Amino acid sequence: MKQTILAILIFPGIIMAQQPGPALDPATAGAPEQSSEIVKAALVKWAGLGAVFSPPQATRQQTSQAQSTSSDGSRPRSEGSMIGYIENAIIGTQFRFRAEAGFNAQYPDRAEFFYSKCGCYQSLAGTGLPAYDPTAPGPSPGVLTKLNYEQIFFEGEYSFGDRFSLFTEVPVRWIQPKSFVPGFGSFDNMAGLSDVRAGFKAALLASRSHYLTLQFKSYFPSGDASKGLGTNHYSIEPSVLYYQSLSNRLAVESEFGVWHPIGGSPGVASSPGASTGSFAGNVLFYGIGPSYELLSGENVRFAPVVEFVGWSVRGGYQTVWVSANDIGDPVSGTNIANIKIGGRLGLGAHNSFYLGYGHALTAAVWYNDTVRFEYRYSFK
Repeated sequence: MKQTILAILIFPGIIMAQQPGPALDPATAGAPEQSSEIVKAALVKWAGLGAVFSPPQATRQQTSQAQSTSSDGSRPRSEGSMIGYIENAIIGTQFRFRAEAGFNAQYPDRAEFFYSKCGCYQSLAGTGLPAYDPTAPGPSPGVLTKLNYEQIFFEGEYSFGDRFSLFTEVPVRWIQPKSFVPGFGSFDNMAGLSDVRAGFKAALLASRSHYLTLQFKSYFPSGDASKGLGTNHYSIEPSVLYYQSLSNRLAVESEFGVWHPIGGSPGVASSPGASTGSFAGNVLFYGIGPSYELLSGENVRFAPVVEFVGWSVRGGYQTVWVSANDIGDPVSGTNIANIKIGGRLGLGAHNSFYLGYGHALTAAVWYNDTVRFEYRYSFK
């Protein structure tokens, strides 16, 4: 009788939560042993509770099979990338807020990569010097020798499946000049919208263990070049990104690409009528970063990450004051390398935080030191 009552109480819940199964046979509804077998069969079929009635070995096999099924996805978890400076090869819908600061930046107009050609070339009017450029779009007056800056980025990426996504980045920049060439003037701190970026990612390979992704990014001259907020020209940046999981905890990520300016300011002439080319120049960039998850829980993940990032400037100029007759230098062949040390904390299925510090390893630098904070929300 107890078994019959149990069947009556359990079946409505099973039917509401699951697809309806075969009805009880009225002829056997009153038999205790038969009712017990019916309840057991219903629990196994509809509620997935067969392990309750199975021996321990069967329970372990079922658990193992369930775990195998749940982990047999076609892509890494969207929060899988742990790096902070190298571009993320994993494609997914996400929002990212990033804040960074650079200290003791030198030659910010180098190849017009950070901002446009120094406006100081306009001040050479009336000197008859070949370096005079009335169209130089950068900040003026003054020849800057050291600069600090801060930037924040609002970035959104929308994926169409596992292999393609579109993204956009909206940056805001603050610059603080620290020193100028004496006697050439100076300018104050500046702030505002910088050059907006947009592009796409296309994965050639996509699985739980690795991603090989082509990324194409475009830069738009939305920043006010006269305030040091932009380059005053369009640029494109094709790159190849790679993510490789080496174990449940260890991964390595890398990038290789080229920043290519479209247009740019005239270069610096060393003599009247000399060909100058462009002040802007191509910049190759590359990086590699291993990470190891010290904490790898269901809801909390933490991994320290070390990234090596480098740039090779392949053309263009930078403003270096020696004298009015010697104010700009070619920069082709300049190599810059940084090391970035940080860590990423993942909380739950969607949230992660990165904090890192970078330092220049070469005599040529974009900056001596940098710090970066990032918050990333990954949509499932």
